Amino acid sequence: MAEEVEAKQSKKGNSFILIIIIIVLVLLLVIGGLIGYLVLSGNDQPAAMQEGQPQGQMVSKNASIKRSTDYINMGPVYPMDQFIVNLLSDSGSRFLKTKVELELNNEALTPEIDKKKPLIRDIIVRTLSSKTFEEVSTIKGKDRLKDEIVDRINEVLADGHLKNIYFTDFVVQ
Repeated sequence: MAEEVEAKQSKKGNSFILIIIIIVLVLLLVIGGLIGYLVLSGNDQPAAMQEGQPQGQMVSKNASIKRSTDYINMGPVYPMDQFIVNLLSDSGSRFLKTKVELELNNEALTPEIDKKKPLIRDIIVRTLSSKTFEEVSTIKGKDRLKDEIVDRINEVLADGHLKNIYFTDFVVQ
């Protein structure tokens, strides 16, 4: 009789340990899945939008000047010539043809843009040619490209800043 009681208690103990192990494994799977989802999904919203800043602006890398998405109050637009660049690839057979227009924060920036036009074109050409087809073929990729170009150009401007840039032509072959 005593042996039967001990056998029942050891079965209860074993089943209790088994239940705890199963619960821990399920929790680890859920946590691992959540971490994997967060890492693979990426962070689509800029930090400023997550912290409650207005949605009309995006945070740039230097965080002092934002790429504007306020299309109601657009600033003056400065047209640039067409750009044709080779995209970064193993075979070197892909190229990008685009036309870019710069949105300025005020009209007083136009003389500085005229003076620094070769530098600005060089920044745009170097930035575009450093991208692969995969990086520029999606909408998110184009938005990242815009942010990068705006940030790099704003670093060399003194009289104002770019609010945004617009691709008025964008052909990849």
